[in-house]
Amino acid sequence: MAPVYFKNVPSEIITSNQNPKVKFLNKLCLKSSFRKEQGLFIVEGKREVKRAVKSGYQLEAIFYCPEVGHSKDLELQSELKIDAEKIIYISQSIFENLAYREFFDGVIALFKSQTRKLEDLKLSKNPLIIVVETVEKPGNLGAIFRTADAAKVDAIIVCDPKTDLYNPNVIRASVGCLFSVPFATGSGEEVFDWIKGKKINLYGAALSAEEVYSSRDYTGPTAIVVGSEADGLSEFWLKNSTQIKIPMQGIADSLNVSVSTAVIIFEAVRQRRLSKNNG
Repeated sequence: MAPVYFKNVPSEIITSNQNPKVKFLNKLCLKSSFRKEQGLFIVEGKREVKRAVKSGYQLEAIFYCPEVGHSKDLELQSELKIDAEKIIYISQSIFENLAYREFFDGVIALFKSQTRKLEDLKLSKNPLIIVVETVEKPGNLGAIFRTADAAKVDAIIVCDPKTDLYNPNVIRASVGCLFSVPFATGSGEEVFDWIKGKKINLYGAALSAEEVYSSRDYTGPTAIVVGSEADGLSEFWLKNSTQIKIPMQGIADSLNVSVSTAVIIFEAVRQRRLSKNNG
């Protein structure tokens, strides 16, 4: 067996897929309904685990594979102040069955999920918000969180979610930025009323728009609304937002929703930076 880097390693390491803890973890990986029922979710990878802990998520357990571990894992245990009793040791074959990333580092953690409401969001005086309506693909939602973190937006609001925010692939695609970006969920009507109540300008990304996204002024309080991959924005948001579009130069009629979000958000960031520098 390879060297073991966490402290106080027990003599027994879980090697059976029939072990109740392994079966429980596997069910959390696969079933959104079970994650919601248990109020738990999993995070794979040391970087993502550190980001979750530092963002205030409650760590329930660490599943650690000594055979693919690294000497720096001891630093992780010390840095995050992980109690020895929270560390569960599993074999490489078990870890490979549980892992959902192509390249893994021997760490899967179990966390308690958090419920986020609109009224819990704390905005800056001049907020920049992303509103995501019914995006279905976890990878796209995760990529939007990564963009939001990079642009330092105030929050992401997910309307009528069709994807579990704690889906392992959302976390993977976000590289743990799901934990650093404030978020909330709600129905379209709830979100619209909340945004309007705060006098935030609404811009909806839509193929039917006449105005190019770069022609609008995003230096004031701004919310950018993006829709599902297949259908775009619903009629509700088309009616209740100023429609903007990203003009296409080739044969494609649109960009991936996460790419569209990044293009528009960083235009807003650019305008705000210029406004600040010129002010």
